[in-house]
Amino acid sequence: MALLAPGAALLIASCTLPSGASLTALSDASATPAPTASASGLTPPALKPIDPAVFQSAVERAAKKLMVPGALVLLRTPQGTFRATVGTTELGTARPPTTGDHFRIASNTKTMTSALIMLSAQDGRLRLSDPVSAYVPGVPNGEHITIAELLKMRSGLYNYTNAPELAATMDADPGKAVTPQAMLDIAFRRPPNFAPDASYEYSNTDYALLGLVAEKAGGRPLAQQFRDRLFAPLGLAGTSLPAADDLSLPTPYSHGYMYGGSAYALVDRPYPADVQAAARSGKLRPMDYTHQNPSYATAAGGVISTADDLATWIRALVTGKVLNPAFQQQWLHSPQAEDPAAPGGKKYGYGIAYQRFGPNASMYYHGGELPGFNSFIGHDPDNEVTLVIWTNLTLSPDGKTTAQALLPTALNQVYAGLSLPTGTD
Repeated sequence: MALLAPGAALLIASCTLPSGASLTALSDASATPAPTASASGLTPPALKPIDPAVFQSAVERAAKKLMVPGALVLLRTPQGTFRATVGTTELGTARPPTTGDHFRIASNTKTMTSALIMLSAQDGRLRLSDPVSAYVPGVPNGEHITIAELLKMRSGLYNYTNAPELAATMDADPGKAVTPQAMLDIAFRRPPNFAPDASYEYSNTDYALLGLVAEKAGGRPLAQQFRDRLFAPLGLAGTSLPAADDLSLPTPYSHGYMYGGSAYALVDRPYPADVQAAARSGKLRPMDYTHQNPSYATAAGGVISTADDLATWIRALVTGKVLNPAFQQQWLHSPQAEDPAAPGGKKYGYGIAYQRFGPNASMYYHGGELPGFNSFIGHDPDNEVTLVIWTNLTLSPDGKTTAQALLPTALNQVYAGLSLPTGTD
């Protein structure tokens, strides 16, 4: 049974895996297990005991196959907290990843942008049924596209990260700062792909628009609203949205790597056979994308965070620590099948994906991908499981999104009766 339905791996990608893609886990011999009882009683029967050494070994095997310089898996279950670390945060050094290292979280930012929109709705500053044209002028079909449809990737607008000129610009001038409006201009030069709400298509354009909507409704810059409404109240001291001209990451941080130009991440272009062979042989070294300007991402994928902060964030979001009860219920029930022909498959809602991947296991989750980094965050409220994975290589030589490729390994270690294909055996 595939955990995640087929889908494009976009620059700021949702956690969408190709059918049959490997999912794998990380753990570390220094993992710190706790007693097997939780606040709600004994460990849920859907979970199996975690062996830190076995967990670490499984992650190491999977990470080695993917050729990632460094990877980290942070797992919290009723048994306790487990940390798996592999490799280094910078090629040429031996500094292992930690849960306090900063990295670019890419599309996991969308969970934050959507939460800010929901808080604005909760405050009465906007309605989810409002047309986007009420907040941003010049949007094709804008009077017929609602805020809710943007949240669920159902606008039909062209996804600006698919535009070849964006990748070309990023490669020619990696430090160039751009504005959300410039990214929207790229999208609006192309006709919409479908009528509003006629289908689902993962689109960074939708979330670039939502960032502008949040600023209009909230009356303050997006970074300030993130800090005041989300990061500070939850104690996410390691999380921030950098200014458009800020190419740095707070220390400590991980470098981020990728083979080839930006287009391989932005438009899911496969590596040619000769590139794959050169990467596998070591003749081709990955490029350091750490300080490429992420201003093209902003509300769709510009945030910097840590594994510790992301674990706190996704659990708080799913368990009702961010929204009031009424809006929390709207958020929890927002996921809609991406493919109407597969109603039991992957669903996408208000900045969150949802899927059931076993008889007693399901998860609210998101993923992130941009040049240099790949990551996954998820929380299973039924079994009190929180999972964060990050790697500092966007794509493996054979084109797998690396954090998502580690996911099946992690889930197989956590859930009883689950046997997802990992591609590492």
